[in-house]
Amino acid sequence: MSDVVNYVIDGNIGVISVDYPPVNALSQAVRQGLYAAITAAQTDASEAIVIVCEGRTFIAGADITEFGKPPAEPYLPDLLDVIEASRKPVVAAIHGTALGGGFE
Repeated sequence: MSDVVNYVIDGNIGVISVDYPPVNALSQAVRQGLYAAITAAQTDASEAIVIVCEGRTFIAGADITEFGKPPAEPYLPDLLDVIEASRKPVVAAIHGTALGGGFE
């Protein structure tokens, strides 16, 4: 998927793990990894998808290091559309804080 998003199948569950310290902000790399993982899960043997995050924060919203830069694909609304259109149930295993796009 990417350096910050991993996807594995555990039994019949696709597990997407975000690891982008310190707060798992929704950087372009995270959005791209999530988009790729959700897309891949649509055609594999998993029956459901779980999104988890490493660290103390689930997803803390926008990546402030990208403020002032031109927007990069995939855009957050496109990522949310892919999640909502999934043929398989998608569960967010939220722990700690979930802010901004991480709460959507």
